[in-house]
Amino acid sequence: MALSDVKVRSAKPEVKACKLTDGDGMVLLAHPNGSKYWRLRYRFGGKEKMLALGKYPEVSLADARARRDEARKLLANGVDPSENKKAFKVEQEQEAITFEMVARDWQASNQKWSASHSARVLKSLEDNLFAAIGKRNIAELKTRDLLVPIKAVESSGRLEVAARLQQRTTAIMRFAVQSGLIDYNPAQEIAGAVATAKRQHRAALELSRIPELLHRIDHYSGRPLTRLALELTLLVFIRSSELCFARWSEVDFETAMWTIPGEREPSEGVKHSQRGSKMRTPHLVPLSRQALGILEKIKSMSGNRELIFVGDHDPRKPMSENTVNKALRVMGYDTKVEVCGHGFRTMACS
Repeated sequence: MALSDVKVRSAKPEVKACKLTDGDGMVLLAHPNGSKYWRLRYRFGGKEKMLALGKYPEVSLADARARRDEARKLLANGVDPSENKKAFKVEQEQEAITFEMVARDWQASNQKWSASHSARVLKSLEDNLFAAIGKRNIAELKTRDLLVPIKAVESSGRLEVAARLQQRTTAIMRFAVQSGLIDYNPAQEIAGAVATAKRQHRAALELSRIPELLHRIDHYSGRPLTRLALELTLLVFIRSSELCFARWSEVDFETAMWTIPGEREPSEGVKHSQRGSKMRTPHLVPLSRQALGILEKIKSMSGNRELIFVGDHDPRKPMSENTVNKALRVMGYDTKVEVCGHGFRTMACS
């Protein structure tokens, strides 16, 4: 006998769940706690199966019957309604997966990144990509869609930023392929579409002028710690941030090794003091006898401090990254044309 709205509404067993039959395999499963669920019993492929049609009262009697009738139409066409429901759910989930969701998952998956670098990467995506394609379905994005925000950055003259966005977009879409969200990476076709910035080489002296540089350093009349910083840089050829934010705890005099960490403990009130090696992995710098000798001299000046190269006015803060360049200018060098602190590394490659 078919159910009525009154019978459905009043159904509430006292001891155990009961089934109220409506017809064509549809039943109402009523529980003592008041919960009621619509179910459809059917056979497919020689097996008896059960399809959930929804919960009462969210799904009314009329709605449940309509869902039953749709399921029976599928059965008549040789389609299992349970499998059809699963496929529809997967399709809906895929439609809900956006580029921004995948990009954030990709960013979070890069465990080797430092916290500061990870934050910079996310900020770049938020500023340059998410507004244009962040809400787009990851499976629907084509090469031309991915290029739109990158080309906009390129048109503004920020070529290096555009190049990094191209690399990150390719990595995000590759992550989507690896996660089973898409079958093909459309960002592969971006290669070569973005202009590359002309690399500017840092000012560096010709090798024939190095004796002149050494002579000027020897006769530098400024702060002794600055002179020693210049001498040490010429022996180890590290980056300015690696030098200025260096800690005594990184230097092992017994093994003659300086281990620059991927990221340092930040100093309170000092911008970028968390910077370590550029590759964000430990950078091992072997120390020559001469380099150890210079560090021993510096130790007599700042050995009781955490930082090796302490600031001139506040020993709790590091020497400015521009200190070496200022000293070179005092010595008479044009740091834009002749030589700069970073140019020491270029000289090392000669």
